[in-house]
Amino acid sequence: MEEKVLDILEELCDDDIVRSNLNINLLEEGLMDSLDYTSLIIMLEDELGIVISPSEYTREESDTPAKIIEIVRSKL
Repeated sequence: MEEKVLDILEELCDDDIVRSNLNINLLEEGLMDSLDYTSLIIMLEDELGIVISPSEYTREESDTPAKIIEIVRSKL
């Protein structure tokens, strides 16, 4: 599951740094914006069969690869 999440993040961010630094702030580093977050939710739902409401988590709760992995883990 973690690898699948990182694959999706790498595709969206167009940068493999998401694999080497799980604590990088995706927003502050300009790797993702709000449209990318919407795409992320859709891709996670399609690929992993989970449901995440866009209003369920704040940006601060989902601004690093590590936090996103934990969210997905809690949904499985």
